[in-house]
Amino acid sequence: MSFDSELNFARPPAVVALISALDRLEETIDVENAAFEERGALDLVEINRRKSRALLELSRVARGLPDQLDAATAGRLARLKAKLDRNQYVIALRIAAAREVGAILDRALAEAESDGTYSAHSAHSAQAARAGAGA
Repeated sequence: MSFDSELNFARPPAVVALISALDRLEETIDVENAAFEERGALDLVEINRRKSRALLELSRVARGLPDQLDAATAGRLARLKAKLDRNQYVIALRIAAAREVGAILDRALAEAESDGTYSAHSAHSAQAARAGAGA
């Protein structure tokens, strides 16, 4: 029998359920962080589904928690917070990179269209020319 399973006998059932939920959420966050940091493939739909399920599970478990948590459980929560902080940072980097790529594409499109063919001024001039030719 491991130390954790011995410790679980002394914990209230809600705390045991919390630890189990934290294990699953930590694994999900670790997978996402590793994929983002290594630029690996990631099924965002699946990751978001797992995160949503973990949030629901944590909110349900939280209702039955005692007012005070033991030091080991509090430590687990602190470790999860650090992982979530890292996750937030990595996601913010990805969003910033996506915005930068979008800005580059916008500039490239604007430059490609700047030959005057599709500008508002040239469209107005073309309309005026057509109107003048019909008069």
